[in-house]
Amino acid sequence: QVQLAEYGGGLVQAGGSLRLSCSASGDTFSNFPVGWFRQAPGKEREWISGISSSGAGTDYTDSVQGRFSISRDNTKGFLYLQMNRVKPEDTGVYYCAASIVGSAATRSGYLYWGRGTQVTVSS
Repeated sequence: QVQLAEYGGGLVQAGGSLRLSCSASGDTFSNFPVGWFRQAPGKEREWISGISSSGAGTDYTDSVQGRFSISRDNTKGFLYLQMNRVKPEDTGVYYCAASIVGSAATRSGYLYWGRGTQVTVSS
């Protein structure tokens, strides 16, 4: 098992930047591909980005491609999401999660979850 905890959320103006972090403990963090999800008010939780277990491969949903950047530091057990040029529609609770499917960046198989951190983008 791996335990995850997000932090770094907050209030940011549209066009600004924010960096989310996710700390991992428990099983070897580098064994898992991990990713970020978000849940906007009144909507289902959606996958937005994933990164391979090594960090070499990344994937993004279309709505954040070119604005957000996912990275990880396996030596420290951290996952990051750099959010640039944020928009009001980026508002939501952001979750980090670890997948048990393979080692490549993935959109599925997420078994371990953090509790989320709120991001609010004002217009």
